[in-house]
Order: sequence, then C-alpha cells, then structure tokens
Amino acid sequence: MPRPRSLTPDQLASAALAVIDRDGLAALSMRAVAQELGMSTMGLYRYVEDRGELERLVVERVLHDVDTGTPDPAASWREQVSVMARRLRDTVGAHPEVVPLTVAHRHHSLGVLRWSETVLAVLTAAGLEGERRVVALRCLLSYVIGAIQLEHLGPLSGPGTTAIARLSPTDFPLMTRTARDARDVGADQEFLGGLTMLLDGLEP
Repeated sequence: MPRPRSLTPDQLASAALAVIDRDGLAALSMRAVAQELGMSTMGLYRYVEDRGELERLVVERVLHDVDTGTPDPAASWREQVSVMARRLRDTVGAHPEVVPLTVAHRHHSLGVLRWSETVLAVLTAAGLEGERRVVALRCLLSYVIGAIQLEHLGPLSGPGTTAIARLSPTDFPLMTRTARDARDVGADQEFLGGLTMLLDGLEP
C-alpha cells in the first residue's frame, strides 16, 4: 500500500519557491525541491508529475498573495487601475525569478484570473468594451510583467546603462544622452511614469 500523503500543495510550492529565490529559476528541478523538503526525488513524484507541475504550484503560490479586491470605487478609473498594477508589481516583484513562470502559467492561476477580472470590471465601468477592452487588459499585463523583469534584471541604475552612456556620442548621440538621463530615474518613477503614459493611451 502506498504511504499516505503528508505534504500539502502549499508546502511543495514554498519549497520550490525557496529554491528559485535562493538559486535562480534554472536551479528548479525535482531533485532540488526534494532536497529542500528532505526527501528522495522518487518520493516527490508521489505529489507532482514533473517540473511543470511544480512551476504551476509556484505561480499560484506567488499570485495567491496579490490583493485582487476592488479598489476604492470613489477613486477614478485610472487610480483604480494604478492600484491594481502596483499590487501585482509589489507581490510578483518580491520573487523576480518567478516572472517567466507567470507568463507561461498565468492562465492556470486563480490569482491572476481574479486580478484580471477586477481590472476588467474597472475598465468596463470606465466605458471600455469589446476589442478595446481586450487590448487594454493585454497591455496592462504586458507592461507590469515587462516592467518587473526590467527593474530586476536590467535596472536603469545597472551596468547596462553605464555601458551605453560610455558609447561614442558620435555614433549613438541619443542613446548616450538618454542613458545619462536614465541614471537619475528611480525604479518607482520609471514604473509609475510608464504606467501613466499607458493609461493616457487607454483614456476612453
């Protein structure tokens, strides 16, 4: 008779997330998670089929913490959407290595589905319908996910910006000038400034 299961999905997800946070996404494997849990790799297969299932558990674990409640209805639609975007950024940004997994598995996550439902309600109340609403939601998700990746993997204060600033101003006059300006732009200013530009384009 098989041994009774004693680990919950949340415990499995937490162990996988610990591996990712400590060693990076590339380190995620059945073996690494089994070691984190203090069990054999074969023992872990009693709980999950493969790495893909571990990934889905991790995504749900992270996105479950996103506050998907409706923002203050007295606020403007722009402020409500901004609140939702900041919530997603703050929660997922705490685990930046997980961002690629959220792209691959977002359709399976109740957290991101609930977040999207709330955002769609705000957009609908603002007068966006049909294809325009489709594109609006897609743009917001793309922006937040992309912004998190850039903030943590290629920040404006990082070596990439410094390297661009040192390029030949003759060959790249605008890139070098923009890179010099970028060094004074903080992460919050970058995110909120870009979000404002995006919302300007969504104005009904």
